[in-house]
Amino acid sequence: MIETKKSLFDNLQNFFGFDNFKGEQEAIITNILSGNDTFVIMPTGGGKSMCYQLPALMTDGMAIVISPLIALMKNQVDQLRAFGGSDSIAHFLNSSLTKNEITKVKEDVLSGKTKLLYVAPESLTKQENIDFLRLNNISFVAVDEAHCISEWGHDFRPEYRKIRQVISNIGDNIPIIALTATATPKVQQDIQKNLQMNNSTIYKSSFNRGNLYYEVRAKRNVLKEIVRFVKQHQGKSGIIYCLSRKKVEEVAEALNLNGVKALPYHAGLDAKVRADTQDKFLMEDVDVIVATIAFGMGIDKPDVRYVIHHDVPKSMEGYYQETGRAGRDGGEGLCLAFYSEKDVDKLQKFMKDKPVAEREIGTQILKEVIDYAESAVCRRKQILHYFGENFNDAGCNNMCDNCCAQKQFFDAEAPLHKALSLIKLLGEKFDDHHIISVLMGVDNPQIHNYEHHLFTEFGSGKEEGENLWQSLMRQALLNNFLSKDIDQYGLLRLTKSGNAFIDAPYSLRYVLNRPMGSTDDDDGEDGKHGGSGALDTLLLQMLKDQRKKLAKQKGLPPFVIFQDPSLEEMCTHYPITIDELKQISGVGAGKAIKFGAPFIDLIKKYVDENEIDRPIDMVIKSAANKSALKVYIIQNIDRHLALDDIAASKGLTYEDILREVESIVNSGTKLNLNYYIDEMIDEDRQDEVFDYFKTAEIDSIDDALVELGPNDYTREEVQLMRIKFMSELGN
Repeated sequence: MIETKKSLFDNLQNFFGFDNFKGEQEAIITNILSGNDTFVIMPTGGGKSMCYQLPALMTDGMAIVISPLIALMKNQVDQLRAFGGSDSIAHFLNSSLTKNEITKVKEDVLSGKTKLLYVAPESLTKQENIDFLRLNNISFVAVDEAHCISEWGHDFRPEYRKIRQVISNIGDNIPIIALTATATPKVQQDIQKNLQMNNSTIYKSSFNRGNLYYEVRAKRNVLKEIVRFVKQHQGKSGIIYCLSRKKVEEVAEALNLNGVKALPYHAGLDAKVRADTQDKFLMEDVDVIVATIAFGMGIDKPDVRYVIHHDVPKSMEGYYQETGRAGRDGGEGLCLAFYSEKDVDKLQKFMKDKPVAEREIGTQILKEVIDYAESAVCRRKQILHYFGENFNDAGCNNMCDNCCAQKQFFDAEAPLHKALSLIKLLGEKFDDHHIISVLMGVDNPQIHNYEHHLFTEFGSGKEEGENLWQSLMRQALLNNFLSKDIDQYGLLRLTKSGNAFIDAPYSLRYVLNRPMGSTDDDDGEDGKHGGSGALDTLLLQMLKDQRKKLAKQKGLPPFVIFQDPSLEEMCTHYPITIDELKQISGVGAGKAIKFGAPFIDLIKKYVDENEIDRPIDMVIKSAANKSALKVYIIQNIDRHLALDDIAASKGLTYEDILREVESIVNSGTKLNLNYYIDEMIDEDRQDEVFDYFKTAEIDSIDDALVELGPNDYTREEVQLMRIKFMSELGN
């Protein structure tokens, strides 16, 4: 045993350069080296990968590592090779490889050079791969992300259910090490049963990550909130999770518009693009990755400083694992989630068409997330309770928003006694929603069917209010007066402590939930700009004077440089860089570069002299369908298509297309519409309108029609000429 221990530490130091093991790593590695089945439940950042990498390097043969994440496989293989091993010491076998690459992998494996082979579960179950693996000496199989086996896990994969059968086909008595960062008691039981490793040695570390700060905010102006947060942590690495690919693209683009180096990452992107994005994040060429929750991020980056959930997480397991990617080096880790009832509704709609049993599981998993978000109790206590770990919230050290907030307490003795007594009276056959409905006197069909409206307890809790009962039920679970029967759709059962409290109640205080307030999904569209307050009229006059001065120098009407609405927006957002000026509506890149310098110099000086607290969240434009339409219009004008044809192809009116073209030009993009205007308006009449706008004080079409004669020109003709004038002189 002494020799093994010496060998362990020698190998740890020689290969990985570490002097000591972390947590229970040494015991776990010793157990797998002894050929025993091993079950490891260890939080993200605890060093799970070391638990199978080191024994694989120390034993004869090759270890198979089953992982669902292509990105993680590549990352780990790269790291193992970088630690000083040859390129053949570790390989991965998955759908991202070409035929030639697969041939090379198999040659290295058969030669005995490869010690670890990472395989996707889908690749593992192919008969040709099973036949190939049978030709090799397999030291053990590591099942990473083992929670994927369980339907109660946050990322259930049907292929994981077949792993045990495949291992048996590859060889007899191959030891298994199953590893997961998230396993509730129910999920743990499922994993052991499915992998037939009920006699395995279990190593379970605490799920507490003391360096992570947890916060939940109501979802209002979420895009602005995210940009503000990221700008406050400029230069730090972060991950932002969104539910949809479309939202991933929008958030990434909004961050880039606001000077943040961000890239999208989702399953819809080409595999090479995803790999390049991952490398850029690891090499710090990009600060923020915006990713879909469903696809996940298999990136082993220790210095991620924050994780943001743009949408409500689907499950507590998913939330825990995703937030666990922050602060893996033990440093700062900020975990911010945005909560909205609309998000919850969306997730519930996704489940609508699923089989009843699956829908029931999904509903319960989602309910845990809702309770977590809406509760005023220590976030850490709630997370750890979910994973079967009791935690004294005094140990949180104000590392969550609830522990930092002002709390409102209520005397819980009488209401807790009432609730527990009712649960007992009803035979412990109902969930918390039903119990609260009885107490609040809600006469719904289920209550009527059970005739619970006839009980004297029906409506007896109206005076306390629904918020108190929701707060109470949550804390009765967290403090182990009640337990949830997961297999029976979340029915509440009295614990020993619960029964004892009914017999001998005592004084205790609980925290009342804080109302989240109304939420919305207004991500800030073009034209919707929430300013920082009242218009700064003094600055506005200074900007108008600057515009007049510049107009005189350039021999242009003032409105060609910047229009009044753009100047007004500058007076609420105070842009002091060209990048910030580009975000002001009606400015755009062209005008910002051509005319912007004296304006931002003036604003910067004004801000400094008057000690103005500038809003960090500059105007945020979401690059959604409007931008796509603008690109389409510009491309077709370059192809010399008639404006009415472009309008018809997009289902727009002629007035709509003129407005869109005018918006493009006003933002600083030069468009050559001569091919169209020359067909519509005679050259002499063009010159007359052009000359009028040269001397006009304002760019009003109504004023132009009065001056030029309403019978000589149509509104559309004047509007077309104004577009040409602005494009040629302003851009």
